[in-house]
Amino acid sequence: MDMKSQSETTAAQTGDHLPFYRPHGNEIELFEYAWRNRLPVLIKGPTGCGKTRFIQYMAARLAQNLYTVACHDDLTAADLVGRHLIGSEGTFWSDGPLTRAVREGAICYLDEVVEARKDTTVVLHPLTDDRRILPLERTGETLKAPQNFMLVVSYNPGYQNLLKGMKPSTRQRFVAMSFDFPDAELEQEILIGETGIDAELAQKLIQLANALRALKDHDLEEAASTRLLVYAATLIKDGFPIIEACRAALVEPLSDEKDTINALMEVVNACFEL
Repeated sequence: MDMKSQSETTAAQTGDHLPFYRPHGNEIELFEYAWRNRLPVLIKGPTGCGKTRFIQYMAARLAQNLYTVACHDDLTAADLVGRHLIGSEGTFWSDGPLTRAVREGAICYLDEVVEARKDTTVVLHPLTDDRRILPLERTGETLKAPQNFMLVVSYNPGYQNLLKGMKPSTRQRFVAMSFDFPDAELEQEILIGETGIDAELAQKLIQLANALRALKDHDLEEAASTRLLVYAATLIKDGFPIIEACRAALVEPLSDEKDTINALMEVVNACFEL
């Protein structure tokens, strides 16, 4: 796509083609109620805990197209809404992913929304109250969101600070749910379902992840995520050596400090009794 938002469009899937997902609680039911009642949703949780996979699953379950936008420091309101571009036949208007989702009646998911520039909040407000409209000042249009349009945003509360946080007045426009890493039994089921590894290996990987997570807020800025566990399991399932797979997927992504990496590798070796 030509927008800087790096948006991704996912076509609706149904039936046996649903993405793999295992619920943590009542999030599936809550999301469906919110969608039926045209309520925007806010999802809070650490990196790699399954927020994006959950949205992909729900879009497929509801047979809705999904526009996903990975928010970043340079993301502006124009990246979401659209802008005039110059082509071979002159100037033309190009919808952004948010505008396309409103026109089509799709789900628009803004991942890590607090990373975007502050002017994006102004664009979202009219879509998150009873008006459900998207004014396009540059074209003079005011789009009314159809019944099946839904706005979903997410962020990691662990990264919030004075400069990058969601204002309380904005948070109160959403139905909110909190995600965290699944318990050991559920995480084992996820690893087996995603990668096909055996239960014994899945259990050892989860024990390792929990040992690494215990170091969060001490030596590590981020905890070992379920996503990284899936990466490690995928490498091992394909025949890559276990220790090296854990280093590549669970240790190196967590730190750049040599001493910290060596300490984490000691935890890896201890978990696999080497």
